[in-house]
Amino acid sequence: NDCGDRIMSQDKAFTMEVRDDGVAVITIDVPGESMNTLKDSFAEEVGSLMNRLESDDSVKGVVFISGKPGSFIAGADINMIDGCENAVDAESLARKGQAMFDRIEQLNVPVVAAINGACLGGGLELAMACHVRVCTDNSKTALGLPEVKLGLLPGSGGTQRLPELVGVQQGLTMILTGKELRAKQALKAGLVTEVVPQSILLDVAVEHALKRKPKSTKPPLKGISKVLEATKFGRDIIFKKASEQAQKKAQGSYPAIDKIIQTVREGVERGREAGLDKEARSFGELAMTPESYQLRQIFFATTEMKKETGADGVKPDSVKRVGVLGGGLMGGGIAYVTAAKAGIPARIKDIAEDGIRHALHYSYERLDKKVKRRHMRRAELEKTMLMLSGSLDYSGFERTDVVIEAVFEDLNLKQKMVADVEEHADESTIFATNTSSLPITQIAAKAKRPEQVIGLHYFSPVDKMPLAEIITHPGTSDKTIATTVSLAKKQGKTPIVVKDGAGFYVNRILAPYMNEAARLLLAGEPIEHIDKTLVKFGFPVGPITLLDEVGIDVAAKVAPVLVKELGDRFEAPEAFEKLIDDDRKGKKNQKGFYQYGKSVKGKPVDTSVYSLLDIDPNESKSADEIIDICLLPMLNEAAYCLQEEIIRSPRDGDIGAIFGIGFPPFLGGPFRYMDSQGLETIVNKLEKLAAERGERYTPAPLLKQMLENGWNFYQ
Repeated sequence: NDCGDRIMSQDKAFTMEVRDDGVAVITIDVPGESMNTLKDSFAEEVGSLMNRLESDDSVKGVVFISGKPGSFIAGADINMIDGCENAVDAESLARKGQAMFDRIEQLNVPVVAAINGACLGGGLELAMACHVRVCTDNSKTALGLPEVKLGLLPGSGGTQRLPELVGVQQGLTMILTGKELRAKQALKAGLVTEVVPQSILLDVAVEHALKRKPKSTKPPLKGISKVLEATKFGRDIIFKKASEQAQKKAQGSYPAIDKIIQTVREGVERGREAGLDKEARSFGELAMTPESYQLRQIFFATTEMKKETGADGVKPDSVKRVGVLGGGLMGGGIAYVTAAKAGIPARIKDIAEDGIRHALHYSYERLDKKVKRRHMRRAELEKTMLMLSGSLDYSGFERTDVVIEAVFEDLNLKQKMVADVEEHADESTIFATNTSSLPITQIAAKAKRPEQVIGLHYFSPVDKMPLAEIITHPGTSDKTIATTVSLAKKQGKTPIVVKDGAGFYVNRILAPYMNEAARLLLAGEPIEHIDKTLVKFGFPVGPITLLDEVGIDVAAKVAPVLVKELGDRFEAPEAFEKLIDDDRKGKKNQKGFYQYGKSVKGKPVDTSVYSLLDIDPNESKSADEIIDICLLPMLNEAAYCLQEEIIRSPRDGDIGAIFGIGFPPFLGGPFRYMDSQGLETIVNKLEKLAAERGERYTPAPLLKQMLENGWNFYQ
């Protein structure tokens, strides 16, 4: 054999080939999977390879490389944790991973990780156990430890090795946020030794493997980091600041944050052995927390959804070109995610050149930021911008596969857009409307091809919000659904398919929550008290802040649509009229419930709103009361949506609420939250509030039926 000895087996994830130059190349290729993930069963495989390497004097170096194109190791298999019955079982998993990676680190020959694509979680922990890391300049190459997003900490040495490699401050930031570094960022941080083109990755890795085994190196610290990390006093400042910053966002709801800081600190102050012991114990404890359980369920749900087409048994058509109608904020955002994330050319039509210019500039700004942050090269920016074009007429639209409309919320205008696209585009072109409130059935009412009309509702800002609602009317074809779902996924969205109806799903469950917050304000509860209470509960922003951000005028327009279609429980407080009359639209015109402007420090309330609404602010409700008053109508409406088949499953309802309105992820979404609280508790609270505050709190029939039958949303 020209390549030397080979240890291979069809069902193995790790295969080793010893080259004639003495370098053992270990290829990671998990059978039957599109990406590599580490499993508990691999410990034995790696162990047998280590036995061979430790006893073979002819091996001069080792290279770990992936057999999957565009991916090194995406992390560990999270299913392993679900198989653990208690904290000791989970701790044992961590210790097994630590031992496996310790053996790699302790090999007497140079060990090199050749990284191309995603190198995350357990993948990065394996790479950090190697003596040298070389990565490609591929745009998909990313290194990070995202365990905190699952309510966990890195359990196989990551809390100890990352701070050793990049410094305590940088290491803590990466572990606490789950932040990923691109190739050039990783090089600058000292996490990788070299960045090379993919074509020579193995060659360069082999060169490093044939060099002398490198000694441990201190992180390349500069400036203030170097000063702070040199003394215990300085490190105390780093840990204190890291805790303050992380908890400001987490509001004490994520136990992983304190555990991460304590574990990193243990290793820094008492040595790696003590740090690894603390890491394993903390991993076991966190794996058993309800927060981690719920966050893992979200991960499983989104992974499951990635495999679905939205229409069982129907394959999507290929989308090669997209048209976008409207160059405003939404249109610009849609064009950006189409070109930059999906890699599909987008043609923007607007009635004015300024609209097209705005949309193109929107994309350029975002791409330019990525270049400055070393997330992409200037050449990639230019290539992406070439995929965007504009027009004042429908020229070029005859070649589009999907046209996405993002014009004003006016039924006649949207119906005209359908007619225009049917006239100027191909007969197979899908018309997707980004309406947030108008029924799709009405938009499709005059269409020649209603089966190709569908709702594709994005959330603002489009480039950041992960959800897309795919709204079907009774005539929408399965092929249209599957193709639209596929496009949304390519744009980086998590799509949920919902049935047509006023407010669809997300806005429908959001409206009663916002209305009750407004009623509390009108009854005298201070704006900060309401907002801070719901942020402490776990929402990213409070409901009054959200009103300012969404636009008070937008909320006022949506309310009558919901009342007309769904009834009196959606009746909004009359105060909206006074706010609109005073030209208070919120953040967009710098006039709402809060103060805005360059001279304004912090986020103070605009107290003039109290006199406008004849309010004498005074705290009278406890935090628990405010939570129940605002949250329970949202939960109740989610149950109505499931009952009316607006959403297809509790899973879709939970993902929609978390990704669409920021329902606290660690609580699992409205349906998992109701299960955890108990439906008897939810129904009793609703009935009590119905007696105190009005019939709009009357429990949905589905909730009462489920309670009577002893059912849960998730069995």
